[in-house]
Amino acid sequence: MNLLSLINLAYIVASILFIYGLKMLGRQSTARRGNSLSALGMLLAVIVTLLDRQIIDYTWIITGLVIGGAIGFACARLIKMTSMPEMVALLNGCGGLASLLVGWAEYGKIQSLGWAHYLEFFDGSNKPFTSTVIFLAVLIGGITFTGSIYAFGKLSGKLSGKPVLFGGQQFVNGALVLGLIVAGVIFVIHGGQGPIGTNAFYVALAISLVLGWTLVMPIGGGDMPVVISMLNSLSGLAACAAGFVITNNVLIVAGCLVGTSGVILTMIMCKAMNRSLAHVLFSGFGADTTSAASSEGAGTVEGELKSISAEDSYSVLEAARNVVIVPGYGMAVSQAQHVVRELAEMLEENGAEVRFAIHPVAGRMPGHMNVLLAEANVPYEQLVEMDSINPQMPMMDVAIVIGANDVVNPAAARDKSSPIYGMPIINAHEARIVICLKRGKGAGFSGIENQLFRLENTRMLYGDAKATLQAVVTEFKSVKA
Repeated sequence: MNLLSLINLAYIVASILFIYGLKMLGRQSTARRGNSLSALGMLLAVIVTLLDRQIIDYTWIITGLVIGGAIGFACARLIKMTSMPEMVALLNGCGGLASLLVGWAEYGKIQSLGWAHYLEFFDGSNKPFTSTVIFLAVLIGGITFTGSIYAFGKLSGKLSGKPVLFGGQQFVNGALVLGLIVAGVIFVIHGGQGPIGTNAFYVALAISLVLGWTLVMPIGGGDMPVVISMLNSLSGLAACAAGFVITNNVLIVAGCLVGTSGVILTMIMCKAMNRSLAHVLFSGFGADTTSAASSEGAGTVEGELKSISAEDSYSVLEAARNVVIVPGYGMAVSQAQHVVRELAEMLEENGAEVRFAIHPVAGRMPGHMNVLLAEANVPYEQLVEMDSINPQMPMMDVAIVIGANDVVNPAAARDKSSPIYGMPIINAHEARIVICLKRGKGAGFSGIENQLFRLENTRMLYGDAKATLQAVVTEFKSVKA
């Protein structure tokens, strides 16, 4: 068996490790092992690629490993779980930028060597195909990079979470897309050669960077989980295109896995919101919330906010036998997941059955709540999906809503003027008593007032979620002592 066969065999092994690792991420009990398998597959792929390219000078490789490893280690140690959504956005952006640079570097090589010498290195490649995949790597990578940076700004609070709209915005985006298509056709026809081909490449590069920014601008904070999922998919597609550029099979497979899984997840989340991807991207969700709510009584929320103390919350929970906990971003902000688990354990010791209701778009990234609860060692079996918990909600004695807003807002079913009308929600309002933990009386991240807060059976437990829940836990401990 020659060296080329061994390299391809190693790529197949790495691809299998990726696939099995991805599959194992689907369960809490196997997620860590799946992550380790995927990391092992990537290590194997990197080593084999270095051997395949017969790299002799490893100075830059080692420098990159040291710098990248130091940054990764610092992020793993210092970045809080509350900052994971924006961290994921940055990682997506880095993936897009890496693919863009690969495509750009290969284009530079073509310009310096010429097509004849360049294609000698890639058996079976041809000029139109190679030109196309270089263009796609740069195009998708550029959109992913700037779109992810803008999403990072929104998620981290450095930019407003509200949609940014201006007159003729869709026309501008359409013109940018048309410009990309024209530049791409010119680039492929000319093979990137000559002034025309070169200009087409740099025009496409500039447009892709602008388009990534303008595509994310009109998307509101409530849709950020979908945006993160979509950008993750785009980073995978960019990597796949880069794999074709340098004819690396394992990069093609890994990019396809990330791209397709991201697309599937995006579709699942759009379905959970009862909206199409086009509506998420182009509707400017949440932009007209204020005007919609004030027009002729549309969206008017009746009733008063009724507060409850930690002591009274304990009295309600002590008598409960069926409790459902609905976590949201407020749990992440206050890092209350460990206290939530402790409260759940005390409720179970008191004879109650506890479940955690998880909405597909709760939090600010896909699976946000699952990750937080897994960190706190909440048993996976206690996590219940929205479709499974809703039929049981009328039998729940108490529903504890921790910082969730849109995913429990009855306006989605009752108020046709609401931007979230038609979105499937967790029917927390059907429980006998609802205790909502909230820092203050303002609207949530998407800017929509939650009608749940003013219902007759709802009580508001104000304050930091971790502190207020700890006070409830203290009440349980003091009585037990």
